[in-house]
Amino acid sequence: MRDESRPALPVNGQNGLNGLNGRNGAHAEAATAATAATKALPRNLAVKCPNCRELLVGKDWEKNLRVCVRCGYHSRLSARERIELLFDDGSFEAFGSDLHSADPLSFVSRTQPYPAYLADYRARAGMDEAVVVGRAHMDGLPIVAAVMDSNFVGGSMGSVVGERVTQAIERAAEERVPLLIVATSGGARMQEGLFALMQMAKTAAALARLAERGVPFICLLTDPTTGGVWASFAALADVIVAEPGAMVGFAGPRVIEQFMHQRLPKDTATAEFALKHGMIDAVAHRRDVRPTLVRLLRMFGAARPA
Repeated sequence: MRDESRPALPVNGQNGLNGLNGRNGAHAEAATAATAATKALPRNLAVKCPNCRELLVGKDWEKNLRVCVRCGYHSRLSARERIELLFDDGSFEAFGSDLHSADPLSFVSRTQPYPAYLADYRARAGMDEAVVVGRAHMDGLPIVAAVMDSNFVGGSMGSVVGERVTQAIERAAEERVPLLIVATSGGARMQEGLFALMQMAKTAAALARLAERGVPFICLLTDPTTGGVWASFAALADVIVAEPGAMVGFAGPRVIEQFMHQRLPKDTATAEFALKHGMIDAVAHRRDVRPTLVRLLRMFGAARPA
């Protein structure tokens, strides 16, 4: 039942009220102008830091390589952004792009089969897999690189990720060129089961052959590097460098707490914790990562091509 104590709102063209159409027209024009202004706003005008909740000016955040100026939180980068940050302009030449994930287990989740799941991620992430491998140069020094991307199925390692990383290792060994892997992953990809777990042994065996040839291997750990990736190739490098605050370890702190039924120290499973306990060699701010890697390459004797 309508409340008769409150008059109904008039509608345009009804009740003969003068000026109503004019006011509604003015409101519509104002709303249209506001919508146009909103559409004209640049992307990332302001960004809220997920760690300290500080509101950052987008332009300053981008200029600071997506690192919070207040708390130093390092936001995650895609593989494409990482390539642009680390390597000489236009020097990255990918290989292994002809490899695509199969569905060996005919895996079906609650919502969709595995092939459809991958197709969704390809559309969203703009990548065909969780790693890109290729040749590149850093300050003119040649390297073979594998760059992972957590935007694609959490950077998980399936058969194709393992095969591409192995191809990069074998290419580095064959050409006697330093190997750089930028790691970020939640671990082995459950949709491929044992086939994903076997990639741990395959990459580790390839790295053993690389070490026999005396070719240097550097790994950059970014947030997060966990599970089977940390337990295989990411922890086997000659030098391991990590970005500040990156989650590093076989399992995240929440999983460990649920298993042990006790609270862990605040910095457990971070890059700083791993450095303190001798599991990695250095923690470098994002602006210092490229100079650090170049310095390491020169120490290992990498030379510019003639």
